[in-house]
Amino acid sequence: MLYPKKVKHRKWHRGKRRGKGIETRGTELSFGSFGLKAQDGKWLTARQIEAARRAIIRYLKKGGKLWIRIFPDKPVTQKGTEVPMGGGKGGVDHYVSVVKPGRMLFELEGIKEEMAREAFKKATTKLPIKTKFVKK
Repeated sequence: MLYPKKVKHRKWHRGKRRGKGIETRGTELSFGSFGLKAQDGKWLTARQIEAARRAIIRYLKKGGKLWIRIFPDKPVTQKGTEVPMGGGKGGVDHYVSVVKPGRMLFELEGIKEEMAREAFKKATTKLPIKTKFVKK
């Protein structure tokens, strides 16, 4: 699973989720011929990204090259179950990637378009957002 090796600050503020906006960076195909683009804004956990990656790899077997264009670098904290209120902020539970509409999530190269479409279709079922297939 993806997670940062080292972080400047162990615990972050959640930040504002209102008005998510539209992504300005990472919206075009840079590496491959086919891509999976986000249509919604949401936090994608490292587990969801890994599940989508595994679905793509399993479908492609050994063919093609895959690029993951997002990285979960935002820590999300959570207090343990049945812990009383107070006592400060909880420990880091997992990491998420903040995805805005228009962000390129995955890219593929070296396979036919039909295979890429099917691979991304399987990956989309693992993600909590709407996505779009993009080609050069």
